[in-house]
Amino acid sequence: MLANHAAPASCVQAAADLVGAVPMLLPALGNAADIDALLMRLDGILLTGSRSMINPAHYGGPPHRPGVPQDDARDGTTLPLIRAAVARGIPVLAICRGFQELNVALGGSLHQSLTDLPGRLDHAPTDQDGSEQRFAKAHDVMLTKGGLLHGLSGRTTARVNSVHYQGIDRVAACLEVEAVAPDGTIEAVRVHGGRGFALGVQWHPETDWNHDDLSRRIFEAFGDAVHGREVGAPAELMAAD
Repeated sequence: MLANHAAPASCVQAAADLVGAVPMLLPALGNAADIDALLMRLDGILLTGSRSMINPAHYGGPPHRPGVPQDDARDGTTLPLIRAAVARGIPVLAICRGFQELNVALGGSLHQSLTDLPGRLDHAPTDQDGSEQRFAKAHDVMLTKGGLLHGLSGRTTARVNSVHYQGIDRVAACLEVEAVAPDGTIEAVRVHGGRGFALGVQWHPETDWNHDDLSRRIFEAFGDAVHGREVGAPAELMAAD
């Protein structure tokens, strides 16, 4: 069966309405993707969530259990794309799988199954949950004092949704933790000392930005960074499944 290249409508809408961008879909071309040519034409990168998991070979982990979906073509596109974008100061907002990609691309690793770790919350809804229930607020996160999210919200805690099976294990050296769940799961990171905006969140702010203040402010901050780029370049790229 041929693969489909797609992005969630909620991400497209947030990019258009809040970021004020022209959303463009980046197909997962793997090693065939011309990263330099793409980044010459972009003002920002939004990395979306996905049901697929990053191939553990990229962070030195054991193979996934049978049946765990992978997307090697996406890995081959997004990981070098992230490294190049961060190096050039092109704004990056990374969500869910994108959040994990940000960490892996910059040298971090992942827990392949949070439910196998003692004392962890259940971070993933059941497959039977409807869309509204699936993306409902699930738990609090503690925001790092003095961090970007703390500054955006003016709060030290926030309530977020939770739709993920994996999570950060070793944090990449150039990343700073922005938020942590009560069970110690890292929920947000940002690039420290980088040339531009680079934020990753494990939850899905694109599903509730129309009524959640922090979710809206995350996209607005990304939008401010995008519009700070040179005028005349295409506005945005979204890495898809």
